[in-house]
Amino acid sequence: MQLRTNFALQMLAACSLILSGIADAARAADEPAAAEKVSYFRQVLPIFRTKNCIGCHQPAKRGGEYVMTSFADLLKGGESGDAAIVAGSPDKSYLMGQITPVDGKAEMPKDGPPLTQPEIDTITKWIAQGAVDDTPASNLPTYDADHPPLYQAAPVIRAIEFSPTEDIIAVGGYHEVLLHKADGTGLVGRLVGQSERIESITFSPDGKMLAATGGSPGRFGEVQIWDVATRTLKLSHTAGYDTLYGGSWSPDGKMVSFGCPDNTIRAIDPATGKEVLFNGAHSDWVLDTIFSTKSDHVISVSRDMSMKLIEVPTQRFIDNITSITPGALKGGLMAIDRHPTKDELLCGGSDGRPQVFKMIRTEARKIGDNANLLREFPALPGRVFGVAYSPDGNLIAACSSSDGRGEVRVYAAADGAEKWKLAVPEGGQYSVDFSRDGNTLAVAGFDGDIRLLKVADGSLMTKFTPVEVMPSTVAASK
Repeated sequence: MQLRTNFALQMLAACSLILSGIADAARAADEPAAAEKVSYFRQVLPIFRTKNCIGCHQPAKRGGEYVMTSFADLLKGGESGDAAIVAGSPDKSYLMGQITPVDGKAEMPKDGPPLTQPEIDTITKWIAQGAVDDTPASNLPTYDADHPPLYQAAPVIRAIEFSPTEDIIAVGGYHEVLLHKADGTGLVGRLVGQSERIESITFSPDGKMLAATGGSPGRFGEVQIWDVATRTLKLSHTAGYDTLYGGSWSPDGKMVSFGCPDNTIRAIDPATGKEVLFNGAHSDWVLDTIFSTKSDHVISVSRDMSMKLIEVPTQRFIDNITSITPGALKGGLMAIDRHPTKDELLCGGSDGRPQVFKMIRTEARKIGDNANLLREFPALPGRVFGVAYSPDGNLIAACSSSDGRGEVRVYAAADGAEKWKLAVPEGGQYSVDFSRDGNTLAVAGFDGDIRLLKVADGSLMTKFTPVEVMPSTVAASK
């Protein structure tokens, strides 16, 4: 009997422990979500970026005199005089009144849809928990117009473009676009923004505005619209969580298109930032875009080895301009340009062969055909990263990279005859452009130098580094 009693007591104790554990687990599962610590860097800051809050409130564009790129300024507020964020008190934080919709409408974002309720809840919870800044030191903002980047080495240059109306050339740097005299004799402007990488630069048709695409890898993508004369940022449009590519200004000046690493082609109104085109026909990163002569189509190239035609008014995918035959293309396409007066499209990519295609298909598509191909040019070594038509359309240029070396070639557009080529052993070349008079070709890439070449024969006119390279000890001390 005693054995049975002891056994029963032991079983009862064991069951009590099990039930107690289950109860504790249940209580833990039922803990309110408010107990979870909200991270400013991982949860709140991405909302401010993707909703274009920071685009309108940064040192280069101080909407309402409110700056959100500095944490101290984020808390302080702007021209209203009220504290934007009061730690521990969402109800006393001016920012919350601006982003909370009333009857479906919110004061901010000014020209965009309101924040979703989960986004508002996240910000509210973060403020209620004390509005702590957990941004890693390595991610703190460092640069603005008053504190431009200092260079210990020349930056890799991914984008250059001559102005269509002035004797200047725009160069992509680190956190900035640099404006140089077209002959390389001096720096005339620095457009410092929040994007650490500049992937493309394009001037508006009248040369008054400049669009740059880029971003910070793994964090955000951005399109910047700058007033060239005043050197002021007119618009910052953020999209996604990675850098943006291949910006192109429409010939009518009303749109800027760009490619995204989420496989989409997009276009915005450069005056308001309103998205006017969104298409997801590609199956890999979209690396470059260009408009048709009438601004009614956007053409894009991608790592998925295709060139696609998108109709602007309907945002519809119209056609694969390149062949759909398996094996017809050898790797992704990386660069595109359009003839100055005709809808003929020059592209280059992984196979090293510049090619020209007509935009509109006139023959029925058949498996095995490549009917839109008009001309193929002799291959460059490696991958073609940049292509360009001369202003009169009579010449094309292409640049490439292979095994740490670069090359530039110029061909006759009509028959594909090679005019000249130049090897650049110092590094791969990623961007190429003709001057507005057609007499100079600029090329730049991995080594950080810009080479100005005579179009007639390829001879080097001058070579210059677009930034001041400081000794490492001096740069570190500043």
